[in-house]
Amino acid sequence: QVQLVESGGGLVQAGGSLRLSCAASGRTFSSYVMGWFRRTPGQNRTFVASINENGGSTTYANSVKGRFTVSRDNAENTVYLQMDNLKPEDTARYYCAAGYPSAFYYWGQGTQVTVSA
Repeated sequence: QVQLVESGGGLVQAGGSLRLSCAASGRTFSSYVMGWFRRTPGQNRTFVASINENGGSTTYANSVKGRFTVSRDNAENTVYLQMDNLKPEDTARYYCAAGYPSAFYYWGQGTQVTVSA
């Protein structure tokens, strides 16, 4: 069982930056692939980025590639999402997830990111 708590969301102007954090409970954090997803009202949750167990491999959605960076600190049981050059279309609720390459099984409650034009 893993519990995830996101933080770092807020209101930022277009072109600005935010850094999201996701703190995980449990001693098996380093055995999970970690992911970030986002959802806007009325839409399904969509993939943003993921990072493998040791942090050596990352994957990004095309819409955020070159602007967002996912990283993790297994000693601190935390995964991060650095978001630069934010755009209004990045406005969404961002969720952290833990799982395996085939599926994510554990989800946080999310943190709201709002980007003003």
